Amino acid sequence: MRLPYPWLPKAPHLLFPIALVLALSACGGGRSESDLDAADAGDSASTEAEAKPSAATSAAFVGEQQVWRDQRKANLTKPDGWSSLIGLHWLDPGPHYFGSDRDNGIRLTMGPGHFGMIDLKKNGSVRFVPENGSALTLDDQPLKGAATLRTDADPAGPSKLGFDEGKGILTVIKRGDRYALRVRHADAPTRTGFKDIPYWQADAGWVVDSKFVAHPPGKTIAIANIVGTTEQVPNPGYVEFERDGKSYRIEALDEGGDSLFLVFADRTNGHGSYGAGRFLDAPKPGIGGRVPLDFNKAYNPPCAFTAFATCPLPPAENRLDLAITAGEKAYAAH
Repeated sequence: MRLPYPWLPKAPHLLFPIALVLALSACGGGRSESDLDAADAGDSASTEAEAKPSAATSAAFVGEQQVWRDQRKANLTKPDGWSSLIGLHWLDPGPHYFGSDRDNGIRLTMGPGHFGMIDLKKNGSVRFVPENGSALTLDDQPLKGAATLRTDADPAGPSKLGFDEGKGILTVIKRGDRYALRVRHADAPTRTGFKDIPYWQADAGWVVDSKFVAHPPGKTIAIANIVGTTEQVPNPGYVEFERDGKSYRIEALDEGGDSLFLVFADRTNGHGSYGAGRFLDAPKPGIGGRVPLDFNKAYNPPCAFTAFATCPLPPAENRLDLAITAGEKAYAAH
């Protein structure tokens, strides 16, 4: 099968600059509106037939899809949803003072002028010493002194450092061997100014039956992310489906729970959909190993809405030579 991006290298360390190019292409990348219109016109001509909903698409189906879309927007725009991110600050080992005032080593865009000092130890532990008199909370309880902060790699989840009377939340994330402060705020401009997400028309023809093929237990797959690190993620198997007489497969990831997580690229990327790929959740296989794939619910990674996320990229196996004209389109307001 010919890959849609044959020039993409398989070496994970080379994916980061390419991911930025793909992400920029999804947002226009500095090109004029007339250039984009011309490109879109050429692309739409080749996919016009695919973009028309099938005859089997009913009003009830369209209504069900709209309920999902409304919930999707509600989740993104929660006070602590992805649209509330205001910063991602990578930590070097050692102590650092942080806050919104200019004299901090790490300067935040919102929040108290001086939070205090955060210290990344050589063993990976993260200690926080608050500024005297600061009104902060730790996991929703008043913070009264120094504390060791859990990262998002901890089974209990990350510690939540609250500020601005609960509007702001700061956590520590771990990516590979790197650590960063992730900052959210309910008053983030990306949240208060959030726009509607554009979609292709709901189409029952893009609800595809697939077969799940299991891998040997314990198999993992290397997944690179947009910040340049790579992690081994559980890879229980792949889903295989047919479209227009051709067979396609997507390697599935297992992040726990009742769903398979699919990270894929297709020929709409940068030509209607987000340039760095999309996600799809699918139920784990039922009787006979069958898995329904509803591509109407293909959705953008958080990086489509904020510059402060660390999104996984589609592995080479999941780059489909197929235009999936269903689900979320690129979010132009980012």
